[in-house]
Amino acid sequence: MTKTRTFSRTWMHGLASTAFLAASLISLPLGAQGVADQEAVDRIVGSEVNEEQVRSEAGDDRVIVAIENLAENIDIVRKITTLDRVDIVYMPDSSLIEGGPPEKIATKLSEHSEAVDNLRHELEGNALLYHAINSKNVLIRDVLAIEFDSEKHLVIFAAAKPSQ
Repeated sequence: MTKTRTFSRTWMHGLASTAFLAASLISLPLGAQGVADQEAVDRIVGSEVNEEQVRSEAGDDRVIVAIENLAENIDIVRKITTLDRVDIVYMPDSSLIEGGPPEKIATKLSEHSEAVDNLRHELEGNALLYHAINSKNVLIRDVLAIEFDSEKHLVIFAAAKPSQ
């Protein structure tokens, strides 16, 4: 009977301690910085993030080439830790709200669906690139392709509209 009573008291003390700890953590201010603050973005990303908007037909061929080259570029995404510049090219007429990418791009995306999925997975896993994309309110699922203009300059094609 004594062992049961001791076990019950220990369990109750543990439960009370956990509840107290949880309640005290709720009142603490969060230490993480949001990516809405440009200074925080600059510190996290450490790169200039530029935005450009193009109509789909103006960028179709470039996006198709980028999709075809995803296999090589995914390896670079895995290893990249610094960039001088990140350009996000918005293709608002390819967004889901507008009916999705044009047929030429949609066909390439389906042909290379595994590479596109791998790219998105790698972008989520790379803090530098994830925060660069997220800082401009682009969802990872909207990234169509990427290209590297040079070793330190990345271009991201997104089927999204720029945030205001």
